[in-house]
Amino acid sequence: MDEGGGGEGGSVPEDLSLEEREELLDIRRRKKELIDDIERLKYEIAEVMTEIDNLTSVEESKTTQRNKQIAMGRKKFNMDPKKGIQFLIENDLLQSSPEDVAQFLYKGEGLNKTVIGDYLGERDDFNIKVLQAFVELHEFADLNLVQALRQFLWSFRLPGEAQKIDRMMEAFASRYCLCNPGVFQSTDTCYVLSFAIIMLNTSLHNHNVRDKPTNCFELYNPSHKGQVIKACKTEADGRVVEGNHVVYRISAPSPEEKEEWMKSIKASISRDPFYDMLATRKRRIANKK
Repeated sequence: MDEGGGGEGGSVPEDLSLEEREELLDIRRRKKELIDDIERLKYEIAEVMTEIDNLTSVEESKTTQRNKQIAMGRKKFNMDPKKGIQFLIENDLLQSSPEDVAQFLYKGEGLNKTVIGDYLGERDDFNIKVLQAFVELHEFADLNLVQALRQFLWSFRLPGEAQKIDRMMEAFASRYCLCNPGVFQSTDTCYVLSFAIIMLNTSLHNHNVRDKPTNCFELYNPSHKGQVIKACKTEADGRVVEGNHVVYRISAPSPEEKEEWMKSIKASISRDPFYDMLATRKRRIANKK
């Protein structure tokens, strides 16, 4: 040991005893060891932080990739609903059960409501199960019929095909009666009233319907375009005026002319297939009585 001033960690004062010098040198060695330990810990911490950053980047990358795939699946759904659902299932973004597909449609994020309606109205067994699960996601308890219809129809757009609408309204009526027992005597009654509300709302508020319904019953003869036969009645003084009847009776001088009248009447209302559906359901209700 250099007693004069050299040694590990710097010079040692000459006025220290041998024991004090050894103690000082020991302190300096310990200090150096601690500094080395601190530097090593800093390096290890830096390595751990780098690994964490890398893991975070990987997770963010996976999340970003997943979000991109979901967005792609939604776009595919809006172009072709069956292909979109298949894409989401194949990429493990959606389970293949009707309940999971129904939940996906119910949330509706980024989905075209018209396409949702078309998909729900399909007659395939799987689509029918999805429709049932979709309707069950709606809670109609303590809602009047108009409120329930508004909630139901807000989640999608009714398709234009009569048979699709029939299936969807059948499911709605069953669900509403289940949530509100005792309101209607049967689901058929709920179905007819729901349909009537929809048709009335469409006639009154749809801009594509140019001629709004009047208080007068009008018949259109398809064989003579532009000819309008308005309902009328004869007053006590013999004047013939437009009528506003609850029930209309039409007579004809011969069976042949009666058949022509019936064909004209049926042709005038069959432009909207929903009338036939309502008539069928009303007959079903009448037969149950």
